Amino acid sequence: MRKTVSHQLHSQWYRKLVSLFVGLTIASCMAIFDRYWWKESFVIGYCTVAVAVIVDLLLPQRMRLLRFSLQLASAVYITFRFARVEYAISPPGSTSDLAWWVQQHLAQIHPFLWISLTLLGIHFLFSAWATTRMRMAGFVAAALLMLTVTDSFTPIWLWDNVALVVFIGLLWLIVSHLAKLQTVHPESLKHLLQYPAGLIVSIVIVFSLFMLIGLNVPSLAPLVQDPYTIWKNSRGEEVQLFLGDKAVQSNDSSSPKRSASSGYSRNDDVLGGGFNFDYSPMMTIATNRKSYWRGETKGIYTGEGWTEAERGNDSRTMQSIGRNELLSDGDGRSLAQTVEIDYTVTMIREDVYPVLFNAAPVSSVKWLDTDTSPIPSQLRWLPQYWELKFQGKVDSYPESYALTSAVTVLDEEGLKQVSSLIEDNRQEAYYTQLPDALPARVRQLAEAVTAEGASDYEKAKLLESYLSQTYTYTNKPDLSKLSGQSDDFVDQFLFELKEGYCDYFSTAMAVMARSLGMPSRWVKGFAPGSLPNTNTMPDELPYGVEAEESAEQAGIYTIRNSDAHSWVEIYFDGYGWISFEPTAGFIFPYTLPTKEETPVEELDTDDKETTVPEPEQGASDSSLATLWLWLAILSAAALLGGLLFYRRARIAALWEQLREGSYTANERIILETERLLRICKRKGLRREEHETLREAALRWSKHQKWLKDDFVLVVDGFEQAKYGAAPFSKEESHRLIERIRQLIVKLK
Repeated sequence: MRKTVSHQLHSQWYRKLVSLFVGLTIASCMAIFDRYWWKESFVIGYCTVAVAVIVDLLLPQRMRLLRFSLQLASAVYITFRFARVEYAISPPGSTSDLAWWVQQHLAQIHPFLWISLTLLGIHFLFSAWATTRMRMAGFVAAALLMLTVTDSFTPIWLWDNVALVVFIGLLWLIVSHLAKLQTVHPESLKHLLQYPAGLIVSIVIVFSLFMLIGLNVPSLAPLVQDPYTIWKNSRGEEVQLFLGDKAVQSNDSSSPKRSASSGYSRNDDVLGGGFNFDYSPMMTIATNRKSYWRGETKGIYTGEGWTEAERGNDSRTMQSIGRNELLSDGDGRSLAQTVEIDYTVTMIREDVYPVLFNAAPVSSVKWLDTDTSPIPSQLRWLPQYWELKFQGKVDSYPESYALTSAVTVLDEEGLKQVSSLIEDNRQEAYYTQLPDALPARVRQLAEAVTAEGASDYEKAKLLESYLSQTYTYTNKPDLSKLSGQSDDFVDQFLFELKEGYCDYFSTAMAVMARSLGMPSRWVKGFAPGSLPNTNTMPDELPYGVEAEESAEQAGIYTIRNSDAHSWVEIYFDGYGWISFEPTAGFIFPYTLPTKEETPVEELDTDDKETTVPEPEQGASDSSLATLWLWLAILSAAALLGGLLFYRRARIAALWEQLREGSYTANERIILETERLLRICKRKGLRREEHETLREAALRWSKHQKWLKDDFVLVVDGFEQAKYGAAPFSKEESHRLIERIRQLIVKLK
């Protein structure tokens, strides 16, 4: 027993190195999520694994519960530290708001927390499991398989990671051999460690040659292709590249190339496909009025997406900017009433964008970064497009900026009295442009939908209502519905897909409006975002409607990448560009004349989902009680699991005592010896039918001379226990059983 305890204490160094090797392998494999994970996800993942390894290296192995508790607490802290959580302005005012308050904060760390906990769980499990050579080889082989498959079927370059994992595996194998040597031949290990320089130099030379050859072998075309590639090529097809939930042909320039995650798009030449919602915060906007946050406009529809014409640099299309200097609105709103909006934008992400996001049109720029910093000379105001845009390459983006906008008050009665017409013929032609190949049925549908409209404004509202009520919103439209008969993006949406997200709805309305002769343009930016504090929610709002649906509501809005959006603007003589929101489920926050309410189209709900019912009395308290119940159950389960894990050795001993309590000391020795024989059989030490145990042990000892004494001791004890007249005492049986178990460890 004393020898076993000493062995366990000395073998802690190997357990700690296993934790290090597992951590390095997991960190290398995280590269397979390149172009799918966000920057914060990688930072959180690497930090979580690094802290888990450091804790394992610093704390003794016997402090399992303390080590895991520290690792778990660190993972949660790292998530909150790097996930850019925006905390509520104040805690919930009542217990009924607690569930909402908790949900709002948990939503901000999704999916970062689950990534962190998953990586921690993987590291914990494999650090405890991959302690033998077979398990170590299986873990390394699984890592190499993931890396090589990802490298083969995606454009991500992972051979450096493959080489690193191979290097880790070889080093791990050497360390495993030294640990085995310590167990079997401790004297040999001591002798070997007397000359550490020779051992280390030999290892370094072999590894250096291996890495040098592996990383500098010239690239050659494969002599034998994998079966999947051969099968695809036999059908005249290319192997697809898989990124997230989408697959794009490597040589197909017409395939959608949108990002796999939501966010402000940089290229709109080809629209379509699907995306995953990215809920990471992008910016906050402190404003005295709710608004859509405008980025850029596009005016040329190609049939696949949107582009823009070459914009000149004359004063009509570009205006320099001075602090608090009044900016032109394009001189098209002579009949419109306007309201000023003051707001401050604070960026959270460090990305560089070509524009400053704003509530259009901007009337003045107050400051960028600080109230004393100069306005960059690259920043220009484009009055015809209502864009604050940087000219040329932008190296840095302001961390914060303050703007004032003069938004148009929605005067529906006045809009019904004017036509949708631009006096400038060149501008009129630009904003009514359509491709020659546009299918005729798109124009025919627009005419049928707007047949009852008496004015251009009424026709625009009919188009808006038709799209929002007829088609379904989804971030992952079913592209298998496409028949291939039409290549036009709008035609496919209207007549084949009949589902999609904002780009589908907004592009369809802009094209349909142009087919009726109404100047329109496509706008991209962000929806209003969300307010973090429920205390600003008016009591009179109906159940299920958030506070920010009040158009005038002031506050600090958090804008996430999931709020990226596109909509439509149509030009009306005397009123300028008026925004329309055709996307199902969205409402544009119009600024209305005094004492008027936001116009909301009445929807036909015969075959739609029913509205959210009024909650019963006490429903919120019941929800809160359920939340606390589940939290209590999960906490109790976690505490019980930790206690069982911490006491697992004692529990195993109690179970063994309970299981073997009815056996005598001699019977326990016989059972343990039979277990040893099963282990020997798996290791190739077979006992022939004609052999006694002693004969087999003597034969095995000829090839395993270092185990001869152990085998002789075990055989003597077994024969005495089975055939002898004198029974073993409890202490004698414990010593012999412990010796048998040590022999089993040596055989492994």
